[in-house]
Amino acid sequence: MPAGAHEASAGHPVEGQAVDLSATLRRVERAAGSLATASVARMDETLGWFRELPAEQRSMVMLVVQAGIRSLVEWLHRGGGADSQQEVSDLVFDAAPQALARSISLQQTVALVKVTIDVVEEQVPHLAAPGEAEALREAVLKFSREIAFSAARVYARAAETRGAWDARLQALLVDALLRGDSSDVLASRAAALGWADAPPVAVAVGRSPGGETAAVLHSVYRSARRIGAEVIGGVHGDRLVVVIGGVSDPLAATAKLLAGFGAGPVVVGPSVPSLDLATESARAALAGYRAAAAWPAAPRPVAADDLLPERALAGDTEARRVLRQAVYGALVRAGGELLETLDAFFAAGGVLESAARALFVHPNTVRYRLRRVSDVTGFSPLAPRDAFALRVALALGRLDPTQHL
Repeated sequence: MPAGAHEASAGHPVEGQAVDLSATLRRVERAAGSLATASVARMDETLGWFRELPAEQRSMVMLVVQAGIRSLVEWLHRGGGADSQQEVSDLVFDAAPQALARSISLQQTVALVKVTIDVVEEQVPHLAAPGEAEALREAVLKFSREIAFSAARVYARAAETRGAWDARLQALLVDALLRGDSSDVLASRAAALGWADAPPVAVAVGRSPGGETAAVLHSVYRSARRIGAEVIGGVHGDRLVVVIGGVSDPLAATAKLLAGFGAGPVVVGPSVPSLDLATESARAALAGYRAAAAWPAAPRPVAADDLLPERALAGDTEARRVLRQAVYGALVRAGGELLETLDAFFAAGGVLESAARALFVHPNTVRYRLRRVSDVTGFSPLAPRDAFALRVALALGRLDPTQHL
């Protein structure tokens, strides 16, 4: 008998020559059921989190283990071994539904694979035919690497699919907010996303920095995680819309998310108690974003309520209503002398003494009345921005005096 053939038959193959493991394979096939049972028993013994799984998920793991051992046999039948370049089919994980991938992490799956491989390795002396133990051990080690790669591919595809679906759901939710859909629609889409009802909720609108939507939103989500905020985002044309929840001051929180926005104004709508009421916040933020160009010196981010005069001039009906009713109407209800004093103060160019002379009163009386204006409306005539808002409110109220009550 040639020397090379003698070495191969003794279990020491010539380099590059495959080993015939047919006798060993028959043994592994017969032991497949007991190997799977022993592996699950070892998992129950060594992995605390595995013991806490529901019975249904434990049975799913059993199916995967059985499929994995069958896959080992098939892989060896196809010529798998220490020098083989073939990959393990991902079909081994098809034995369990996708729900298992959502309840067991990749790290936990690798732990399950390790336990199974350890059990098989321990049984190599009993499974291998005479002279084939070392070849089987090397084949099992190579198979363990391939099955780990296969698990990683399965989880990567699941994450990619889940990420694409979540992105689509988020885009639909933001669309619903911008359209002003019913609270039921918003609630159902938020539930599908697993949104934690974390009040208060506010909507921020700014320019998108451009590029892939997934990359834009990833930047926002990463910043939100740092500050402990719940966010849902969407890119609509050149606008980035972000729903922010679970922070006491959404304006301050948005300031920490600015890196995710493009250049230009970022407007934050008013806070609302829950996501199903966020349409109001979204409407105000969008109106403010459209009108923000009229205030070049606006802070970034800026509250939508701070843009009431610009929004009113741009035709926002809600801003006009607020200025007519909450400002002009409040002054009318407070008494005629406040309106008269405010008119005189503006006519005098903001000079107290000149306004006092026009009204035939002491300057301190003018000061008192102006403080009353601030108390009644929330806008101080002595502050330039507030004075502008008051002027717009007076104009709107007088143009349509029947709507201020």
